[in-house]
Amino acid sequence: MTEVVAALVWRDGKFMICQRPAHKARGLLWEFVGGKVEPGETKEDALIRECREELGVTVSVGGVFFDVVHEYPDLTVHLTLFHSAIAEGEPKLLEHNDLRWITPDEIPQYDFCPADVEILKMIQNESKQ
Repeated sequence: MTEVVAALVWRDGKFMICQRPAHKARGLLWEFVGGKVEPGETKEDALIRECREELGVTVSVGGVFFDVVHEYPDLTVHLTLFHSAIAEGEPKLLEHNDLRWITPDEIPQYDFCPADVEILKMIQNESKQ
């Protein structure tokens, strides 16, 4: 099982999503910024490193929003999504194809990675409360 972390970053009632590069697995699908946890790294340290590598920003990592195990044909991931905030910098497309800030109501307009589907339902449900 591959440990993967991702950031749920909100700004002005919208959250950040990133589009995977076309040449990678699940290319051009949308996801939360993040990536694999390297050996010896905490999940929080991995998320800070990934956000720096992929977007050129420093994030502050909060508590866990949700975690899920998802089986893809090529790997099984344990995805942990953390509440996060950009502490320093403005996101740049260093690795992704595109980046958007969307409202929970806009979720159906995007094709997300399958591992994110349950998480997106939770975001939609919480926004209706």
